[in-house]
Amino acid sequence: MRHRAAALFLAVSVTLGLGATALVAAPAGAATDALTGVTVSTDTAAKPTVEVKTPYAIKKTADSTVVAGTGEKLAKGATITFDYVLVDGRTGKEVQTSYGMTPASLVLDAKKTNKQLVNALTGETVGSRVLVAIAPKDGLAKRITADGVKKNDTLLFVIDAKSVRTPLKKATGEAVAPVDGLPTVELAKNGKPTITVPKTAAPTSLVVQPLITGSGPVVQAGQTISVHYTGVIWDTGKQFDSSWDRGQPADFVIGKGSVIAGWDEGLVGQTVGSQVLLVVPPDKGYGTTGTSDGSIKGTDTLVFVVDILAAY
Repeated sequence: MRHRAAALFLAVSVTLGLGATALVAAPAGAATDALTGVTVSTDTAAKPTVEVKTPYAIKKTADSTVVAGTGEKLAKGATITFDYVLVDGRTGKEVQTSYGMTPASLVLDAKKTNKQLVNALTGETVGSRVLVAIAPKDGLAKRITADGVKKNDTLLFVIDAKSVRTPLKKATGEAVAPVDGLPTVELAKNGKPTITVPKTAAPTSLVVQPLITGSGPVVQAGQTISVHYTGVIWDTGKQFDSSWDRGQPADFVIGKGSVIAGWDEGLVGQTVGSQVLLVVPPDKGYGTTGTSDGSIKGTDTLVFVVDILAAY
């Protein structure tokens, strides 16, 4: 699904502020001696401030717990939300933050996201503040586009763990009887749908048809939802996108214009665990212009099958 707004990725940009809150040095120990020279504020109700004895560099990535939270454990494979500041160790300047914006999220799976962050956060708890110094050899600095960051810089993350969830792997709940005249759906063992479109004219208005009704919480406008989905074009039956093929669910804000109107209107009010068939006419999809790459034309009606795996 190609979003109208920017896709939700872990942001890796900010201005270093030194507040009046208490600062503590990274605790000493076998894993954290290398963090000497970095101090971080301990008030987790406020954006962290970071003081760095510059130029700061590290040869091997290291991490430490600045404040231990009392919430749920951050288990391997779970999806977490967090706020963070990112500081360039060479200059001591903040280059990025999530504070004042939507919290970031990532899956604690080294195959899906930054290995060093996964290693540092797995086993921590919600409410924790964690300092992670990522060495140049691990390559993150090379991928940062912020002005002033050089490929050999050590990057300092201060991360406040906000929440944790373990999304469903696929829709689960009570099956809903198929509706005549709509596309039919067959599911593979892993849950990926195969969509067969009838050889009839496409509906001219949005169709929202649950295929499975989940028992989870109701999706609210403004929440971030995690979904698996497949999309095909009504006239051809051709698949144009599927998160299943990428092996990772998609996360995005729903009900606020971040995605096409058919998704905003069709998924708000559904329940977590549900699988929903959406038939989206052009005026609720990509409009008369279609997509910029030409894969979806301005006259195309789209069919999606969406598994709602989590909402937060």
